[in-house]
Amino acid sequence: MDFSKIKLIVSDMDGTLLNSDHEVSDEFFRIFEKLKQKGILFAVASGRQYYSLMERMKPIRDELTFIAENGAIVMEKGEQVFIQPMEKDIVHRVIKEVREIGGKYLVLCGRKQAYIENRDPEFMKPFLEHYEKYKVVDDLLEVEDDVFLKLTICDLSGAEENSLPRVQHFAKELQVKLSGEIWIDFNDKKAHKGNALKALQDLHGLAKENTMAFGDYLNDMELFEHAEISFAVENAHKDVKEMAKYRTSSNNNRGVESILADLIEQVSLTPEK
Repeated sequence: MDFSKIKLIVSDMDGTLLNSDHEVSDEFFRIFEKLKQKGILFAVASGRQYYSLMERMKPIRDELTFIAENGAIVMEKGEQVFIQPMEKDIVHRVIKEVREIGGKYLVLCGRKQAYIENRDPEFMKPFLEHYEKYKVVDDLLEVEDDVFLKLTICDLSGAEENSLPRVQHFAKELQVKLSGEIWIDFNDKKAHKGNALKALQDLHGLAKENTMAFGDYLNDMELFEHAEISFAVENAHKDVKEMAKYRTSSNNNRGVESILADLIEQVSLTPEK
């Protein structure tokens, strides 16, 4: 495999770069320093909010690019370089319809913070693994002073079997993505990781042939469309494995790190003048 043209690497977080305990390995941070020395950019792309990603990548957060909320926003060195918000009217329609289904938790993801209506312990445990800044409100429909980037269903009974068939019809107007076993994300039709990656490539004058991507779930598939070299981790959803050009070990076996180590070993950049 030829890594010589790779100048930009983008990786999903949960289930891909993070292990099952939602941790980044020390090995990754060592590898990142070597990538930086070789002039290779690294971006994380996640359904998580920006503030959660910042906390997870704290040691190098000022040097990373963050594609957050499934690509609805891109932040680089603390600056917003891309944003694709949702229209309030359709956000409200989805909220009302999901309430009719019942038994589900909703997260409204704003530019400033996330908003929830419920603090049930069984919901708060997975919620707090993915959100750093949030506010509990009486009614999501009354949130006004923010820009909406994403709306998320948390279905503890299993999102793919239970909730997804009930909300799939919104895919005519929105991105509707299964982003984990209990998560379904709604974004603006133009807001996905692929468009965010394309915006990042344009910003840096890079192309598909310069890009490598890693992922595990359905909201990662658009990344692969803009990456010449794409990897699914071994624990990935079957559809993601079918789309990726290559596979690597699971997130718990440091599949991303193993490929990055091979890249560093192979690639030899021209020394700076």
